[in-house]
Amino acid sequence: MIKNFKVINLVKKVEDKVQKWLSDVGIFRKKVPDDNTNFHFIINYPEENVMDVIQPKGNPDLVVIGCATNVSPEHAAEIRQLSDAKKEEFIWNLRYMLNSNDVDFQLSHPNNVLESFLITAEIYEDGLTKDRLIYMIKKIFRAKINCVWKIQQEFGMGNEGSGPVSDSMYV
Repeated sequence: MIKNFKVINLVKKVEDKVQKWLSDVGIFRKKVPDDNTNFHFIINYPEENVMDVIQPKGNPDLVVIGCATNVSPEHAAEIRQLSDAKKEEFIWNLRYMLNSNDVDFQLSHPNNVLESFLITAEIYEDGLTKDRLIYMIKKIFRAKINCVWKIQQEFGMGNEGSGPVSDSMYV
């Protein structure tokens, strides 16, 4: 009974702290119901980029930040046109690039055609500070934008026009 109280207290403490910090920097959007988490927040960093900040059920001392991205149909069509060797090379290059960003990731790429990617990072309660939380959010976004830029470099801008790739990481 005492252990359950301590766990519930830790969950609430972490949830309140994280929500306050996200609100303080102006990126908190909403809390969403999720049966698989103790809490699940939707944030926007930067303005139009949706990310999730969650605490999985059964892990009261863990916060996970994640950003999922779907590849546009136009870019997926361009990837499909590549030779099998070029498709495989492209996936390997993305893996190496993401791994060098020191983030966790999952690529969905049936037959080496990239459909989507998920970039995540974990922070444990003993290392959870406002600085670390915001740093990891920015790190995940930079890893995402690296992927977006790599896709644009290889396959064009898609629906974003034929102009040059923006030099701002806040695209």
